Amino acid sequence: MRDRPTAPPPPSPASSGPPPPHRTAARAAVALGVCSVLLLVLVAVRWHPLLTLDGDIALTTHRWAVRDRAVTQACRVLTDWVWDPLTMRLVCAAAAGWLVWRHAAWWTALWLAGAVALATLVQQSVKAAVGRPRPAWPDPVDSAHYAAFPSGHALTATVVCGLLLWLLRRRGAGRALWRTAVAAAVVSVAGVGVTRVWLGVHWASDVLGGWLLGALLVALAVLVYERPRKRRDAPAGRRG
Repeated sequence: MRDRPTAPPPPSPASSGPPPPHRTAARAAVALGVCSVLLLVLVAVRWHPLLTLDGDIALTTHRWAVRDRAVTQACRVLTDWVWDPLTMRLVCAAAAGWLVWRHAAWWTALWLAGAVALATLVQQSVKAAVGRPRPAWPDPVDSAHYAAFPSGHALTATVVCGLLLWLLRRRGAGRALWRTAVAAAVVSVAGVGVTRVWLGVHWASDVLGGWLLGALLVALAVLVYERPRKRRDAPAGRRG
């Protein structure tokens, strides 16, 4: 007797496609949270290898900054006007206004503004808790306020650029727009970190801490947005 053909087994969950966005965000948040806490502890206990590396980088870049005044002036313009946290927050506010104006996406606009506001609160809270002094120089090329860890410039740029990139991807941005936005985000996030170290107002680990905490906040914000929910933007009848 000939065997009857059997139906193929149903596809396993692992092969049915990429994981849901909220699961990806949750995994990223766990990994980034571990890295952020580890670096914070090392900074707080003043781990000698980390302090030595920070000092070596700071001494080298400060010598370059004193010697090359043209580059230093360019770094000051970029960090004070282009990649300044206020500028980044204004970009975020413009994006939120555009979402409301063009798509009536009130929930998304409030979520975006709230995430950036939370980033500011986290930044200042961690600065106050750690209380790390900034580099001190007999011949400074720039100055800054508040404690050093984490870099507020690096954290804010990471949060704003990360959230805006995610929104562009979620809304199906075209290839040209997407590539331009990714390039601008990478240059901004990396560039602001370099300028802060070059100008001698942050240790390298301050910038790394700002990047890690900023990325963690982006992952948490995406997790909140993508969690299973029935909330929709009014009056469009769809999520923003």
